[in-house]
Amino acid sequence: MNIKPNFSCYKVLIFILLLLTGWPVLAQKSKNTAYLFTYFTGNGGLEESIRFAISNDGYTYRALNDDQPVISSAAISSTGGVRDPHILRGADGKTFYMVVTDMVAAKGWDSNRAMVLLKSSDLINWSSSIVNIQKRFQAQENLLRVWAPQTIYDEKAGKYMVYWSMKHGTDPDKIYWAYANKDFTDLETEPKQLFFSPTNGACIDGDIIFDQGKYHLFFKTEGEGLGIRVAVSDQLKEGYVVREGNVQQTKDPVEGAGVFKLNNGEGYILMYDVYTKGRYQFTKTKDLKQFTVVDHEVKMNFHPRHGTVLPITTQEAQVLLKKWYSPANVLNSFRSAAIKKNNVVIDTTASTVYLPVKQGTALKSFDPGFLIFPGLEVSPKAPYDFSKGPVKLKVSLPGWKPKVYTVTLAEDLNPVLNGYYADPEILYSHKTGKYHLYPTSDGFTDWSGTYFKSFSSSDLADWKDEGVILDLQKEVSWAKKNAWAPTISEKKVDGKYKYYYYFTAAQKIGVAVADDPSGPFKDSGKALIAGKHKGIKGGQEIDPDVFTDPQTGKSFLYWGNGYMAVASLNEDMISIDSSSVKVITPDETYREGTEVFYRKGKYYFLWSQNDTRDADYGVRYGISDTPTGKISLPENNLILSKDVKQGIYATGHNSVIQVPGKDEWYIVYHRFSRPGGLAMGQSAGYHREVCIDKLEFDANGNIKVVQPTLKGVYLKN
Repeated sequence: MNIKPNFSCYKVLIFILLLLTGWPVLAQKSKNTAYLFTYFTGNGGLEESIRFAISNDGYTYRALNDDQPVISSAAISSTGGVRDPHILRGADGKTFYMVVTDMVAAKGWDSNRAMVLLKSSDLINWSSSIVNIQKRFQAQENLLRVWAPQTIYDEKAGKYMVYWSMKHGTDPDKIYWAYANKDFTDLETEPKQLFFSPTNGACIDGDIIFDQGKYHLFFKTEGEGLGIRVAVSDQLKEGYVVREGNVQQTKDPVEGAGVFKLNNGEGYILMYDVYTKGRYQFTKTKDLKQFTVVDHEVKMNFHPRHGTVLPITTQEAQVLLKKWYSPANVLNSFRSAAIKKNNVVIDTTASTVYLPVKQGTALKSFDPGFLIFPGLEVSPKAPYDFSKGPVKLKVSLPGWKPKVYTVTLAEDLNPVLNGYYADPEILYSHKTGKYHLYPTSDGFTDWSGTYFKSFSSSDLADWKDEGVILDLQKEVSWAKKNAWAPTISEKKVDGKYKYYYYFTAAQKIGVAVADDPSGPFKDSGKALIAGKHKGIKGGQEIDPDVFTDPQTGKSFLYWGNGYMAVASLNEDMISIDSSSVKVITPDETYREGTEVFYRKGKYYFLWSQNDTRDADYGVRYGISDTPTGKISLPENNLILSKDVKQGIYATGHNSVIQVPGKDEWYIVYHRFSRPGGLAMGQSAGYHREVCIDKLEFDANGNIKVVQPTLKGVYLKN
């Protein structure tokens, strides 16, 4: 008798065995291989919109859609702007939920009453609904604001729980919750209090993470215990007990904590917005208790504000890339530290890429380090030989026809510093036998930097970062803001070198002293120039310049914006002879940035015309027989100005250096960041970079017009 096997029974048996071994049969999903970062960027206009970025590893991110909004705020919000996006994968593994604050900062921090609920099945197309809490629920009459909503799936209830912070009247902000309806278009339950700060300070920006059978609520509190804290409960909607201490790894103010699990099983990332510094900090943790800063591993080509990260699959990543990425984005994703990232030029029309690199880069075998996401390909594969000229690369990307780009690599020494710096002062130190550079730290909105750095070099091309040499916040008692335009003098005192560093802070001028050109510098304790001296009207007390007359050994301090003033420095170099103050403004072109040097019996005075935000910011000069004027003006005394053909603009606020023992001179100045600076509008004036070019004289001692270059200078030993 033949008995046929019952395969249905086998299938049931296998199914049961898989369940017993923990195999996720019913909920099996594709493996997460990438990450989606959703964020907004600022407090005005299109900045208050949802943006997306993508990453392979959770550390290196590239903006999608060229860092422009992926959803129109005007189309989804009641205020015209949205902030604080939180994104969640649904329990079914294929539906996505996003919630955002319906708010624009320009209307005030107590101006909004609504949030926006969004839903998508593909991460591209989103349905949305506005929920105005005050209109929706009668008990919210004295509601002032609705901030930073997030979503979590309540398995017991089988519903999505939205939680957010609200402030009523004079009470502090507290975190509330309500269930969303089935369609995720409304809240179906009255908001209930979830949590409030035990210190009775504001409690905002909640983020709930389920781990090891516990719910971990990360939140920001104000007042006592300021910063990000964690409360833990075994219940989603109640019972949270606050752990001791804060978890942020910085002393700067923070907000917008976001926690996500790493795809490689190595734990979690806790990130937060260091909003007063315009940056994010990333920390890593395995137990949600101990957090290690990993900022050195994080790279982003955008500046996010309060956002969240969602692990995604390869297929989902490819959908996003097809919609919001391009071949040009691929070639702009280089990671090599040798490339000067702010100065890369990509011409999509001509299909060309220009990669400026640092001095000494090996052109024969160079790997730009293009970031390759799922489905992307660059061929041939790196490294490339650029020593014989441009290289052709083919970029393949889902949704795009393969495109060939001609890529050129060049050793451009300008800018000399990688990043945003301005108002450069240069010194040759007889103590170290090196050149030392002292710029304004730039890149801060409205010139709001608060610290100074220095750099050293033996060849004017390869500059070593010597770090922060003076921090207004920590080391200066009389001013805490606007660290601008330093100058320095080297003197021998009792056989030892001393360095006197004059700087602008809060529109006053101070002086700090050190035994080494790279510091540390100690502030004198008070402003050297604290206000306007007699006869000075208008302008600002900024932009000091120090000059020691080689003929007499006497030192002078110059300063001013809208006027040029000079005074004799006393022997101590930290005070001036007030009776010697004199206004010597050369003419109506003078704006700021005085620089004085001596050559062959003549005193040269250089200054900047126009505003630093103006493309025509440039350098003029005059000549005098003394270090205190009168200044005569040569014809055609504009010696440094923009070069439109090269895309070089706003060349100004300079210093000058002579190679010791030689009649060889160089001018150090700043310009708009190239190539993107001009397109920044007014903000180009605080996205500047430092350059060095040759300064030459004719037979009569007149300064020749300086040609601003990309190549810069290199002093061979």
